[in-house]
Amino acid sequence: MSQHVSWQKSSYCGAGDSCIHIATNSLTIRLTESADPSQATLATTPSSFRALLHALKLDKEPTRV
Repeated sequence: MSQHVSWQKSSYCGAGDSCIHIATNSLTIRLTESADPSQATLATTPSSFRALLHALKLDKEPTRV
């Protein structure tokens, strides 16, 4: 069964720029890059994505798993 995915473009993306697109549901976060001709998609869980964002921000808040 094919599932429809609703992609949203980053609000930081300017016209004509290569942009990150995200699609979410309660179980999965999907990311793709608009200039990728292969349309490769990274899929992860919300808790893993949250941990990545905290690590990238060097946030002192403990990671919730």
